[in-house]
Amino acid sequence: MSDYTNRGLGGRSGPARRSIRAPRRRAAGTPARQRVCVTISRRSTIAAKGELVDLSGYLRVLRAHWIAIVVFMLVGGLAGYGWSLIQPRVYTADASGIITTGVSTDLGSALVGDNYAKSRVKSYLNVAKSRSVAAYAVDKLGLQSSPEDLISRVTVSNPIDTAVLAVSAQSSTPEGARDLAETWIAGMVQQVTDLENSGTLDTTTAPAGTASIVKLQTLDSAVLPASPSSPNTRLAIALGFLFGAIGGIGYAFVRNTLDRRIRSVENVEKAFGLAVVGTIPFDRNFTDANRLVDHISSSNYSVRRTDDDAVAEALRELRTNLQFMDVDNPPRIIVVTSSLPGDGKSTITANLATTIAASGQRVVVVDGDLRRPTVAKSFNLLPGVGLTDVLVGRAEIEDVLQPWGDSGRLMVMGAGVVPPNPSELLGSRAMQTLLNHLARDSIVLIDAPPLIPVTDAAILTACTDGALVVASVGKTTTDALGKALNNLERVNGRALGVILNRVPRRGSGSTYYGYQYKGDYNARVEDDVPVSPIEPSVDLRSENAHARRAAPVERVLAPGAGGTPDDTANGADGTSTRATTDRR
Repeated sequence: MSDYTNRGLGGRSGPARRSIRAPRRRAAGTPARQRVCVTISRRSTIAAKGELVDLSGYLRVLRAHWIAIVVFMLVGGLAGYGWSLIQPRVYTADASGIITTGVSTDLGSALVGDNYAKSRVKSYLNVAKSRSVAAYAVDKLGLQSSPEDLISRVTVSNPIDTAVLAVSAQSSTPEGARDLAETWIAGMVQQVTDLENSGTLDTTTAPAGTASIVKLQTLDSAVLPASPSSPNTRLAIALGFLFGAIGGIGYAFVRNTLDRRIRSVENVEKAFGLAVVGTIPFDRNFTDANRLVDHISSSNYSVRRTDDDAVAEALRELRTNLQFMDVDNPPRIIVVTSSLPGDGKSTITANLATTIAASGQRVVVVDGDLRRPTVAKSFNLLPGVGLTDVLVGRAEIEDVLQPWGDSGRLMVMGAGVVPPNPSELLGSRAMQTLLNHLARDSIVLIDAPPLIPVTDAAILTACTDGALVVASVGKTTTDALGKALNNLERVNGRALGVILNRVPRRGSGSTYYGYQYKGDYNARVEDDVPVSPIEPSVDLRSENAHARRAAPVERVLAPGAGGTPDDTANGADGTSTRATTDRR
């Protein structure tokens, strides 16, 4: 799959997301057997947890494909119902006869006679299935069928430990089934009487005085069946539902196996051993004109709408994960990229910046996508001079940094003029000097191009603290993400983690990601109180102009490339006007 399978967070070798602790020293007097018992208990707990995870994974697959399973069941039920409609109707009528040995007032004689009658059942069963009885029924009913055909439509049985012969006759009409059952009983009575009178049947075992009075007589006459016995419509529909459910479940697991798209946190962690540092739920409010979550106003960063609660909370969780990723040396220069275009990296970069600024920290957003710059558009700012102008020495840092919001904690640096050689610019010494200068008193977020189409993001990651790779749930495949991570590894870039974007609010992933907020925890937060950060002694805005300038940079921009900003950066009509930063 990927070389990241056995690599930890940031590409370090070792098990994913697990720190290896030094073994604890055994206290004096602690027997070794006790330690063995603890180990066994821990292994048992891990095994039980693994079984629960597997079970929850199966349930999640079924929940994700429940519509397909229901469709399969409906199709199966309809197929069963349709099959029952095209089958010929078969009606069944039942009649019965009983073998008697006459009337006896003597209890002993009665018991002997009853036992003898039961012993004659086997012989009478052979008579009931004989061709002579079938010929009698054909003659009486005037049928055109052969005796063999009638025998196949009649079933004669003997209930256990009785002298009763039960006859079940089938026909295409209710009347035909009733008449056939009654005629068959009559034919059996006639045939048994003739055989008993002629002495053809074996009577050597008959008790004295009973052989001459054994006879078969009708017990129950056949009644007209009210409904067909076959096909059984209810049974056919039930079986259709059953086989449909089996087919739907099989389809769900086959599709889940063949589906290469990322669906959950476990997909990423199991495939690459890389931590998922954030899960951003799907938000319909995101458009090309509005890419920022309205949980932060331009004045106090605290006003938010109910519809964006889940997104705002997910962004705060992402911010917290980044802060505690390395407490002693937290990342200051972070590249935000993705495997392919359309995963939402630019939107996440902008919203992560506003969320970090809400905590009281200074943030600088740098548009490092020199091929398709979108940061200025995301913040509704002027897309004029920017990063490329600083790198080639045409502008100073303070000239291109644009503030967003009234707090002054969030600064934005656009892409500037779109160059013909973006990779060379991003990998230059001037870029490294610029990033180090910005990171002196701010957290730097770089919106970089995707990793697979171009090498810009990989080049940037090699000279920064690491990269956050954005993957879109249901869109990004494990193959694409694996290739993107391999591109980082080739340049010794550090992957800080993966951000899952567009996580579904409802369905199989909603409960798993915890975005169904209810109860008191969903109450409206009046203020997102900023956390007082530890500010460095150097203030970019308080130094003189010469001290604020970046170190001399190389002019790596190709000749003839500079001059007029690209129309794409300024807009479709080639003009640009600065929109107000007060996004009320």
